[in-house]
Amino acid sequence: QVQLVESGGGLVQPGGSLRLSCAASEITFSRYVMSWYRQTPGKERELVAAIGTAGYSTNYADSVKGRFTISRDNAKNTLYLQMNSLKPEDTAVYYCATRTATYDYWGQGTQVTVSS
Repeated sequence: QVQLVESGGGLVQPGGSLRLSCAASEITFSRYVMSWYRQTPGKERELVAAIGTAGYSTNYADSVKGRFTISRDNAKNTLYLQMNSLKPEDTAVYYCATRTATYDYWGQGTQVTVSS
């Protein structure tokens, strides 16, 4: 069974940094585009960043461009999101996700709270 397990969330002050990780199992990780999403209560889940299979192609939500960096290590089956210059509005549950030919897979999410 495919599993995506996020880690690295927590409480950080505005201007601080966090690095999220997403460990994938039971999936040929290198074959799939991987994404980070986030969600706050009462709002729809929004795409934060996505990365192509080899790691060279990336795209970002306008709200995080220049502050967040998505990357992947296909040898370790792991997706990353480096978040710098964090703002209170970045507070959300962050999810990693991928879409295969038959199913969309999501992790359980990791909470990021940006507050002083």
